[in-house]
Amino acid sequence: MLIDLLIKSNVSRYAEFKNITRILAFREGRVEQVPCSRADVFNSKQLTMVEKRMLMKFLTFCMEYEEHPDEYKAYEDITFSEYLKTQKLTPNLQYFVLHSIAMTSETTSSTIDGLKATKNFLHCLGRYGNTPFLFPLYGQGELPQCFCRMCAVFGGIYCLRHSVQCLVVDKESRKCKAIIDHFGQRIISKHFLVEDSYFSENTCSRVQYRQISRAVLITDRSVLKSDSDQQISILIVPAEEPGSFSVRVIELCSSTMTCMKGTYLVHLTCTSSKTAREDLEAVVEKLFTPYTETGIENEEVEKPRILWALYFNMRDSSDINRNCYNDLPSNVYVCSGPDGGLGNDNAVKQAETIFQSICPNEDFCPPPPNPEDIVLDGDSSQLESSESSTILEANSETPAESTTLGNPEETSE
Repeated sequence: MLIDLLIKSNVSRYAEFKNITRILAFREGRVEQVPCSRADVFNSKQLTMVEKRMLMKFLTFCMEYEEHPDEYKAYEDITFSEYLKTQKLTPNLQYFVLHSIAMTSETTSSTIDGLKATKNFLHCLGRYGNTPFLFPLYGQGELPQCFCRMCAVFGGIYCLRHSVQCLVVDKESRKCKAIIDHFGQRIISKHFLVEDSYFSENTCSRVQYRQISRAVLITDRSVLKSDSDQQISILIVPAEEPGSFSVRVIELCSSTMTCMKGTYLVHLTCTSSKTAREDLEAVVEKLFTPYTETGIENEEVEKPRILWALYFNMRDSSDINRNCYNDLPSNVYVCSGPDGGLGNDNAVKQAETIFQSICPNEDFCPPPPNPEDIVLDGDSSQLESSESSTILEANSETPAESTTLGNPEETSE
């Protein structure tokens, strides 16, 4: 969904991406690569010939499952994990499909959820590489900056280091008509968009938030050795205890511009049941070796060594209804912060919903016009009167030797 929006709006020209090169699985205490594409399946040494045929047959069905409702209607009320058992797939294949292709919960995801997730995975496969996933260079924070650049081209203004102290609300209409910034300046506004974390405690007193457990590590090598040291990997570690959740691991190499050469940046994420350290430390210990001074002197260890680690919890406001907030003016629109999902679908849907509420008759993120065709209001009359004087000035001041400048349409940074 986000990739289609980036292409449609032409915002993609402001960003660069790397294809995530590997989908990994953690089974029986070791990490292994999951075959995704047809070529991967038939070249895999992990699967028998019978398993390869079974897997391709099942994946082919998932691509067009909506056209064959009779084959899954009877299983709609059970989990996707239970449904896979009815399809006579081996435990090996069930594990790969559930945790590395559909990437769904073993206990809560329904059959329909699993089939949709599998179809979406297969639909995106091969568009830009050997897996369905892309990662932006320099990290996810580049994506909002790209949209901000496009907005600035068409007149968007950004007031940096400005914080909002309060809203001015009309007593009769109960709408926000202005804001007061921390300098005491009053700024008139028709609409006010705000991220959930900026609200006061009183505004959020009735809101029940979910929590996300996160860990960020810097390691000295990859969790799975390969011929290339520039692999970008996704790994799902299933939950082992009742009440706990599967952990998603994203490992980034230095070519993503997120870490130094010779190191890897690793993100671990799961839904919180306890503190971040309690939720994630067991997985970290399975995949990595703690950094110790004595460890440096010993022979090379099997697992990557942790050079730096940070654990933290963050709240997930992605499913909060605006009615949960206290005394929210009707023209104040709430955006959620990061959620626990792998992609950005929720953010795109939320942005489009808010946009349609404010501009119901406008196209969401339309393709930008050709720069040569853009005429700002009031510029057309001034353009003709100023052209002749500009040309005369240029002719009178042009030096004998001139320097050729770049394309005037190119932006300077």
